[in-house]
Amino acid sequence: MIMLYNNLPTLDLHGYDRDYARIMINDFISDNYKIKNRKVIIIHGNGSGVIKKTTQETLRRNKLVEEYKIDNFNDGQTIVNIVNF
Repeated sequence: MIMLYNNLPTLDLHGYDRDYARIMINDFISDNYKIKNRKVIIIHGNGSGVIKKTTQETLRRNKLVEEYKIDNFNDGQTIVNIVNF
């Protein structure tokens, strides 16, 4: 299996509830913006879909997020582009 994004900063939300996931996502985006990482991965899994939905809602509202999309090769993770510095 080819790992296309194995060198990108990654946040794994497995085991988090929606409130803690929201906090972690916003902190992760903010931290990566500060250290000038342009692209990151958020692993939310599929499961019941609660954390996946929370991830999408949180990213949509975060002003540091330029765009995001579900990974074509793994729908349990989202690829996030952070705004230019």
